[in-house]
Amino acid sequence: MSKKLIWVLAAMSAQLAWAQGIEGKWRTIDDKTKQPKAVIEITQSGGVYSGRIVALAEGVDPNCGDCSGAQKGKPLVGQTVLRNLKAEGDGFSGGKLTDPKTGKTYSAKAELTQGGKALKVRGYLGVSVAGRTQVWQRVD
Repeated sequence: MSKKLIWVLAAMSAQLAWAQGIEGKWRTIDDKTKQPKAVIEITQSGGVYSGRIVALAEGVDPNCGDCSGAQKGKPLVGQTVLRNLKAEGDGFSGGKLTDPKTGKTYSAKAELTQGGKALKVRGYLGVSVAGRTQVWQRVD
């Protein structure tokens, strides 16, 4: 196979991964235990992405005991945890991310990695440098 053909095929597969977008179901992984925690379903409406919890891993507390306000004690399944994320350049930004365990809300940005099989989601206060990144895995 010629080098030119290999480059063309590589470029096409990268475009297909990007075309797949971030819509779909994503498995979150606990930072400390490295065990699955929840499945987030991301949908898009009018160019804006949002994500809600659609399933929890076995053993995860199904209620938001540490949340404040209206979410305190409410079931986690069904809660919207990602709001107003918009495509920008090679990634997604401008959104808000709510930690379902604490109820705290952070600015959010995300980018597809691993050929569209992983989503790096970063929540931060103020500037992106002062934040935390999680890698969510696409659920087939």
